[in-house]
Amino acid sequence: MSEKKILLTEKEIPEKWYNIMADMPNKPLPPLSPATNEPIGPEALAPLFPMGLIQQEVSAEKWIEIPDQVRDIYKIWRPSPLIRAYEFEKALDTPAKIYYKYEGVSPAGSHKPNTAIAQAYYNKQEGVKKIITETGAGQWGSALSLACNMFDMECEVFMVKLSYNHKPYRKTMMNTWGATVHPSPSELTQAGRTILAKDPDSPGSLGIAISEAIERAVQDETTKYSLGSVLNHVLLHQTVIGQEALLQMEKAGDMPDIIIAPFGGGSNFAGLAFPFLRLNFEEGKKIRAIASEPSSCPKLTRGVFRYDFGDTIGMTPLLPMYTLGHNFVPAPIHAGGLRYHGAGVIVSQLLKDQLIEASSHHQLECFEAGVLFAKTEGIIPAPEANNGLATVVQEANKCKEEGISKTILFNLSGHGHFDMSAYEEYFSGNLEEHELTTAEIESSLAELNTPTI
Repeated sequence: MSEKKILLTEKEIPEKWYNIMADMPNKPLPPLSPATNEPIGPEALAPLFPMGLIQQEVSAEKWIEIPDQVRDIYKIWRPSPLIRAYEFEKALDTPAKIYYKYEGVSPAGSHKPNTAIAQAYYNKQEGVKKIITETGAGQWGSALSLACNMFDMECEVFMVKLSYNHKPYRKTMMNTWGATVHPSPSELTQAGRTILAKDPDSPGSLGIAISEAIERAVQDETTKYSLGSVLNHVLLHQTVIGQEALLQMEKAGDMPDIIIAPFGGGSNFAGLAFPFLRLNFEEGKKIRAIASEPSSCPKLTRGVFRYDFGDTIGMTPLLPMYTLGHNFVPAPIHAGGLRYHGAGVIVSQLLKDQLIEASSHHQLECFEAGVLFAKTEGIIPAPEANNGLATVVQEANKCKEEGISKTILFNLSGHGHFDMSAYEEYFSGNLEEHELTTAEIESSLAELNTPTI
C-alpha cells in the first residue's frame, strides 16, 4: 500500500482502553504513605479523585470499557490520521520508513483530550462541580478546560509561570472555554508562597503547580483534582492512540520495528507504545519502544529509581519512579510539557525491566528536527513533539549508516501554533542550550529523604 494517509471510520474507534498492568511480568510497587512509609489503599486517593478513576488506577483488568458518552465525544476528532512521512524520509536520505500518528487534530491541538474527556465524565458522574489542575505548556490545561466546558463544570488551572509568559494564547484558549488560569508559583496557596519566599523569580515547574492545585482541591468536597499524565488511569485513557495506530499499520501492510514518543510524565509515550508492547507480551514480537526526553530534564536516562513525591511540596503519596528529585526545577526550555522531575510508575517499571528504552536530546537538536519536519511535511510540531522527532532522526540515521530499512512510528502529539515565540527564538539564534551537570543532579538527589528501593 502506497497511500500517504491511512484513515479509519468512526466505527473503528476503540471500544475499550488497554491496561498494560495485566500483561506486565513485574507489577509496580505500591504507593506509600509519606507519614508511615506503609502501602496505601484506594481510599487514600478519595479526597483527590472520583471513585471511577480510582478503580481504574488500581485495576488489573486487561480491557476497560469506554463509556458511550466518552466515545461519542471522541468522534469529534477521532480516529486521528496515521501518515507516512515520505518527504521527511527523502530529506533524511534514509532507507527507513517513517509513519506518524497525528494527534494535533483534536480541538485542543494535542493528545490530551483523550484523557481529559474521560476524567471529566467520571467526575461529573459523581456530582463533582469543579476540577482543579496544573499544566506545563498549556496543552493539558486547554484539554481539561474543553472537557469541563462540555460537562458543565468549573475548571481552575495553575499554569507553570514560564509557559504562562511564553504562551499567552494558551491561557486565552483556556479562558475561552471558561477556565480560570493562574501563573504558578502564585500567592494563592501556601505551597506557592513557600516557593516564592525562597525564589521570588522562580520560573515554576510541574511539581510546584501540582502542589498548588492539590492544595486548592482538597479544601472543597465538591471539587476534585485532575492530573494530565503520570498516573495509571491517565496512561490507560491514552491507549486509544496506539490501538488505532495498530489497526492503521495493519491496513498499510506494515508493522513498526521502532515506536517513538516524547516523554514528560508518560501519557504521550504510553498512549502510542503500550498497545504495541502488548504484541511483545502476547506474541513474542520485539518492537522497540523509545521514550524521548529533554537532556535538561533526564529522569529516565540519568535519574534514579526510588520512591519520591509526585509534587514539589510533598502532598502526594510516595511513588516508585525514576526521578531527579521532587525539588528539581528544570531549565526553562520551551517544551514545557516535558519539564517534570519524575516518570510515571508503569513506565518506570517497564524501563527498570528493560522492556522499553529512553533517549535524551538537547533543545537545539529538537528544533532542528522539528523545522525539517515542518518544511517537508507541512505540519509545525509542538516543542514537545520535536523531542520525539529528534529521536526519529537519530534512528533514521542509524538505518542509513547500517544500510538497513526499518519501520519507525512516532507520536506527533500536537501542533505548535501557540509556540511561535519558541520558533522565533530558534530562527533568531537566541534559543539557549541547557547543560545539566552530574553535580546538579547529585545535589538534587541528595535532598531526597524518601525510601530507597
